Amino acid sequence: MGKSILITGGARSGKSRIAEGWVAKAPGKPIYIATGQAFDAEMARRIKDHQDRRGPEWTTVAEPLDLLGALERTDGMGARLVDCLTLWLSNLMHEKADWQDAARHLAMALPRQQSPVVIVTNEVGGGIVPENALARAFRDAQGHLNQTVAAAVDEVYLAVAGYPMKVKPNAVDPNLV
Repeated sequence: MGKSILITGGARSGKSRIAEGWVAKAPGKPIYIATGQAFDAEMARRIKDHQDRRGPEWTTVAEPLDLLGALERTDGMGARLVDCLTLWLSNLMHEKADWQDAARHLAMALPRQQSPVVIVTNEVGGGIVPENALARAFRDAQGHLNQTVAAAVDEVYLAVAGYPMKVKPNAVDPNLV
């Protein structure tokens, strides 16, 4: 089975660059599964900046909702980078989809992947409690999604100032905490 890695961290912590570097070093043509959508000019620029940084050697699969389908369609074709779970969750919540069911299915599918998967997500729980119910619901959902995926992958890293810190596997049994 292919190795699966989750990279989490704050905004601009270097998550995507770390993930891109790891996937680019894997055998075969790297695959980028993009969950972001360009709803405005600023987001379109961000997407273009990411594409320019990766270069033409990457295959990009744009999939804002059916992440599991994208992983299944690309399995066996090379290492994949999913960037990112946070935008995927936002898309699912916007569509009023059952994100909890989608998270469970993703977690069940990851150990079955033949090709490596590196997943980027945001760590959103380190700040203040949001002032409105929607923001609190999103923060809580992101925390649950991150925990669900972290339990299913082989390794978890926290990106801090451009450096990855390994947090799983570790010596602490998560069932004892």
